[in-house]
Amino acid sequence: MTSSTATAEGRIREFTTQSGADTVAVGRKLVKLLEPPQFLLLSGELGTGKTTLVKGIAQALDAAEPDEVTSPTFTLMHEYLGSRNGKPVKLYHLDVYRLESERQLETLGLDDLLTPDALVIVEWGEKFKSIRKRATGEIVIASEGGDARKITVTLKE
Repeated sequence: MTSSTATAEGRIREFTTQSGADTVAVGRKLVKLLEPPQFLLLSGELGTGKTTLVKGIAQALDAAEPDEVTSPTFTLMHEYLGSRNGKPVKLYHLDVYRLESERQLETLGLDDLLTPDALVIVEWGEKFKSIRKRATGEIVIASEGGDARKITVTLKE
């Protein structure tokens, strides 16, 4: 199920999924909405499917197969090269859960990532003011019980 609305904050799309496969499928659909450059917060409790969603995004960009996309919890960042509408796209998937300070965050070189051809997706980015300021949108995944998820995408205009 999908719904769409526009607000003062931007465009909002909502999706409801019933399985991990559904979440991957939503990730594939999202690529149509994500025009580079984008810097997105990806929020949700542990185990809600944040990396599963990125699997679908990477697959739609022909950047990686879903089983090749893993959580960057310990490496902090994974980079995938793909394309969108025949143009090259860099997909950066970051997980800043383990970082505790803005100073640690600076070592990632976030300013260098947001090139005109980049989609930067940051898990747990809401923890940091500097990341919230950079964000051009947010994806929130919430558990609806069992394997069901509600995925809310807000993109700034």
